Amino acid sequence: MWQDKLKEIIYILEHSDVNEIEVRFWGKTYRVVKSGIGTTVVPAESVLPTVKSISETPEELQEDIKIDDEQSAEKINSPMPGTFFRASSPEEDPFVNEGDQVVKGDTLCIIEAMKIMNEIEAEKNGTIEKVLVENGSPVEYDQPLFVLRSE
Repeated sequence: MWQDKLKEIIYILEHSDVNEIEVRFWGKTYRVVKSGIGTTVVPAESVLPTVKSISETPEELQEDIKIDDEQSAEKINSPMPGTFFRASSPEEDPFVNEGDQVVKGDTLCIIEAMKIMNEIEAEKNGTIEKVLVENGSPVEYDQPLFVLRSE
């Protein structure tokens, strides 16, 4: 029921001059933001219950990830909730694998959100040390996707 209300709010936002709406459903706050690409739903205080089908929360995932050298390795996090894809199609090779060298601007993965394919690009040069998400898995906002060792 609350998903239908959220869809209505997104529809209203997309067809108005308003750029941002914050709504509270059953004790959870959701912020809907309109950008040039489309509309993004970001949980303001908690995670979307429908996306929370993975076994660990983002906080638990971040605690589980051990990085030996904090100064040269960093996590690349998801900028939005959606579905994680390692390649542009099932027949294609993944954009990156563990051990691959990447340059700033290289496509690392695709996150499908609201039927929009969003390419996630490397913001720094480095080596992909670890891929933290399975292909086709749902991801949450700010969930770690990769560990990148900077050069």
